[in-house]
Amino acid sequence: MAKVCSWLQSFLPEPVSVNNVERFRSSVGALLGILLTGLLTYLTTRSSNLSPLLIAPMGASAVLLFALPSSPLAQPWSIIGGNIVSALIGVTCALWIKDIVLAAALAAGCSIAAMFGLRCLHPPSGAVALTAVLGGSAIHAQGYSFVIFPVAVNSLLLLLVATVFNNLTRHPYPHSSKPKAIDAHLTKDLPHEQRFGFVPDDLNDVLKHYNEVLDISRGDLQNLFQQAEMHAYRRRFGEITCADIMSKDVISVEFGTSLEEAWALLRQHKIKALPVIDRANRVIGIVTQIDFMRHADLDVYEGFDSKLKRFIKSTTTVHSKKPEVIGQIMTSPVITAKIFMHIVGLIPLMSQHNVHHIPVLDPERRLVGMVTQSDLVASLYQGKLGDMKDHS
Repeated sequence: MAKVCSWLQSFLPEPVSVNNVERFRSSVGALLGILLTGLLTYLTTRSSNLSPLLIAPMGASAVLLFALPSSPLAQPWSIIGGNIVSALIGVTCALWIKDIVLAAALAAGCSIAAMFGLRCLHPPSGAVALTAVLGGSAIHAQGYSFVIFPVAVNSLLLLLVATVFNNLTRHPYPHSSKPKAIDAHLTKDLPHEQRFGFVPDDLNDVLKHYNEVLDISRGDLQNLFQQAEMHAYRRRFGEITCADIMSKDVISVEFGTSLEEAWALLRQHKIKALPVIDRANRVIGIVTQIDFMRHADLDVYEGFDSKLKRFIKSTTTVHSKKPEVIGQIMTSPVITAKIFMHIVGLIPLMSQHNVHHIPVLDPERRLVGMVTQSDLVASLYQGKLGDMKDHS
């Protein structure tokens, strides 16, 4: 009996991991989507024939568009391409095949094949193909005009409502997974955050052998795995935050600090970056040795010293063509970290933005410290040693 109960329980899906707010959002979205699509269809066409203003498969499309807007099956080309091509196939089967069961079977099978080929797989489109075959005399009388109205009109209007609603409710749509990070050094190496754990090729090999369609894009799946790895690192290294590793006695400058004074500070303290703050100690920019070099036109080594000296030396005349104060060469806005951010979060922050120094801010966004790549490496090294001792 226990085995039977266990077998029956296997039919139940796992609980959906979204909160009540998201469930309410999806339901309201579908309600508005179908309501507005029906009203807009009527206002757009003023149809007086027997063709319905809405076809049933739009309900299934609404589930995808509003409840699963990040699904590859819910993207614009999937709904438009899938519904239209399936309607074309369904109408063709209805017109040319007298046996209604055979026509329905061929319509569904050929629609799936066509959607695979055109990369517009959309499950409700299979119902569109069947509607063209099984919809009755009113649908059959329309012939290929059924493809335009109501299928194409319904699809376009529902897509329009979904685009507006999803973006207003902070679900970017059309959804695209995070673009591939570009290596700032223009080499073939993977970005830093992708060099530990699994790499994209590992995921490609697994998906190739899995050989089934997943209702999630490859990019989103990779992002989820990487976030899981980051979560595992946080658990392994404990709650080490920026506050634990940052330099607290930060050398900073203001907007009006002269180039000469700022350069002297860099040399005196043997540092490579200076946060630029306002009177409230809030960061408004950052200046690095690279900023000096870039603005002094030091791309070529020839005359390096003399060029640099001319650049940082204050101009005695009233009007100057070159920058005179730090505010004129600083980088702004600045990539910053919060004081209680876990150190693992610094890895993608530094890698994706190609920065080596990150100002640390308190909850009031005031400067309280500075974290460098050296600080991060040292903390990860110490954390790894502690982890090894715990397991010894």
